[in-house]
Amino acid sequence: MVVLRSLLYAAIFYPATLLWCVAGLVAALFGQQPTLAVVLSWVDLNHWLARNLLGIHVRVEGEIPRGPHLIAVKHESMLETIEMVRLSRLPVIVIKKELADIPLFGWMTRRYGVIPVDRSARAKALRKLVDEGQRAIASGRPVIIYPEGTRVRAAESPPLKSGFTALYRALGLPVVPVAVDSGRLWGRGLVHQSGIVTFRIGETIPPNLKRDQIERQVHTAINALKLGPQARAQLFGRGEDPP
Repeated sequence: MVVLRSLLYAAIFYPATLLWCVAGLVAALFGQQPTLAVVLSWVDLNHWLARNLLGIHVRVEGEIPRGPHLIAVKHESMLETIEMVRLSRLPVIVIKKELADIPLFGWMTRRYGVIPVDRSARAKALRKLVDEGQRAIASGRPVIIYPEGTRVRAAESPPLKSGFTALYRALGLPVVPVAVDSGRLWGRGLVHQSGIVTFRIGETIPPNLKRDQIERQVHTAINALKLGPQARAQLFGRGEDPP
């Protein structure tokens, strides 16, 4: 049954994504707001499919504050990359350049508002990341970054990449850390398990901390859901599933 539901999800979600991209082409003719509306409807579709087909329920602890923030998110699956668009009210997202270069989909992400990063360019990529980040906050939207640099397995907690600290210093924004435990259910393959995925929104971290301070605090906060079974059971007893 798990395999069947997962295959059905893929059979609906990926063709629907192509249709949504085409709809985005039309919406873009009328400005950014219609484009954002198309993206949000795609995000809502994925939320519905994850809940009703895969049996994955999202539990949110805390609330992301409004206004410009740098939001640092744990990355274990595709789920949080889509869910965070809904939870953080249409943020600008730092993504790897390869995604932004995908035909049609990449064009749509750029119209929505992303910061593509070439992970092989190093210093040049950092300068571009900072420049794009400054333009993003001028729009009043929050900026999401996955500070570990790539998707990791559920048991992994690698050090943060230098791009996070560079962006933190340049933007001068407070950081909202978000811990996610989606990797338990949503791995790298097509088969996804049912259950509860928790998004724990940590306390806001002030701007202008030293590098070792900000990296230590963010690393601890985004890995806060790596708890034992008893603590995890208590954790799932709080929070609510967003509408």
